[in-house]
Amino acid sequence: MKILHTSDWHLGKQLRKVDLSEDLQLFFDWLLETIEQDNIDVLLMSGDLFDLSNPSQAAMQQYYQFLRRAIRLPKPCKIVITAGNHDSPAVVNAPKDLLEALDISVVAAPTDDISDVFVEVDINGEPLIIAAVPFLRDRDIRRAATGESYEDKTALVKEGIRQFYADVNAHYRKHHADKPFIVMGHLFVQGAAISESERDIQVGNQAGVESSIFGDEPHYVALGHIHKPQTAGASHIRYSGSPIPLSFSERDNQKQVLILEWKNDAFDIQAKQVPTWRRLHRISGTLSEVMDKLHTYQPSSSLPDLLELRVQEPQESAEAIRQLMEVVQQPPIEGVHIIDYRIQFDNQTKRIDELLDSNDQISRYTPADIFRKRLAQENDLEDEDRLMEAFLEVLEGLDGEV
Repeated sequence: MKILHTSDWHLGKQLRKVDLSEDLQLFFDWLLETIEQDNIDVLLMSGDLFDLSNPSQAAMQQYYQFLRRAIRLPKPCKIVITAGNHDSPAVVNAPKDLLEALDISVVAAPTDDISDVFVEVDINGEPLIIAAVPFLRDRDIRRAATGESYEDKTALVKEGIRQFYADVNAHYRKHHADKPFIVMGHLFVQGAAISESERDIQVGNQAGVESSIFGDEPHYVALGHIHKPQTAGASHIRYSGSPIPLSFSERDNQKQVLILEWKNDAFDIQAKQVPTWRRLHRISGTLSEVMDKLHTYQPSSSLPDLLELRVQEPQESAEAIRQLMEVVQQPPIEGVHIIDYRIQFDNQTKRIDELLDSNDQISRYTPADIFRKRLAQENDLEDEDRLMEAFLEVLEGLDGEV
C-alpha cells in the first residue's frame, strides 16, 4: 500500500507575468513517471488545484490532460482531489460524476452528510480510509451573527474547524475503526498552541488552528495550503508543499512530494525531491556589483531562470537608472528573464525617514516605503529581505483584488 501526497499545483499561475504552465507540465511528466516507477496505489492532491477560482481554458485543459494520462498508466492509481481556498467548489465539482466513473474522487465542499468526504479504497484486498476534507469556508462551518466582532468570528471559525474534524473522527470510529486512516486538509496549522498574548494568524481568510484538532485517529494527515514542505506539530501531520516555486520567497525551498508505505500498522513516510526545472535567483549590490554578477551568471536549468535585481546606490542618479533599465530590457546573457528590479538610493531613503519622522505628507509615500522604515526600527532582525518580499507579495495580491 503506497500513497503519494502532493498539493498546491496552482494551475494557471503566473509569476510576475511569467506563465508557469511549462514548469507544471514538467512536474506532471515527472509525477506520472514516479507513480509508475514507485508503484503508487493512491495519489492525494490536497487542494489549490487552480490558482484562480475562475481558471483559464488553458489551465483546465492542462488539468484534464494530466488526468487522462494518469488513468492510462499500466497499473491503476486511485486519485483523490480536494479543493483549496483558491478553487471554486462549483468548478472543481462540475465533472465530479464523470471523474468518479474513471476512479477519480473529487471533494470540493462539505455537505450536511459527513460521510460524503469519506473515500474507501481497496488496495490488493486491504482497505484504506480517506477523509478528503476540502478547504472549509466560513459559510460551511459557522453561522454569521449580527454585530459579531473580528475576535468572535475568528473564534467561531476555529471552533467550526475543530468540530468538523471531530465529526470526521467520530464517523471513522463508528464505521471504519482499525483500518488505515488518512485525513486530508487545506488550512493553516500552527505548530503549537498560542497564548492570548500572541496575535492570531490568518492565512487564506482562515484562522490558524492547533494540530491537536486532528485527534489521535488519523495515521497520517495530508495537508495543503502552505507552500514550504514541513511537519505541523507531529511527524505524521505534514504539508507536502507546492511542487514548483510560486514566488521568490520560495526560491530556496527544496520541493518535494511525500510517499507513504503502510508497514507494521503505521505509515513509513519518505520525502522524494522534485527536480528543479527553473531557478529563481536574486542579485543584489551596487549597480557595478550587480552588473558583474549578471555577466558571470551561469543559467543551470532547462527553463529560463527568473531573476530579481536589487540595486543599492549611495547617491540618486538618473544615469544609474538608465543603465539598469538597459540591462533589464536586454539581459547580457541568454537563458534568463529579469522579471523584477528595484533601485534604491541611500540619500533618498534618508529624506523619506526625515519626512516620516516629522509626520509630514505621509500620504505621498508608498506602503512599501513605510514598511521598510518599520523594519529599520528593529534590532538584529533576521530575513529582512524576506519580510519585505512577503509584504510586497501581499500588496500585489491586494492590487489584484481591486
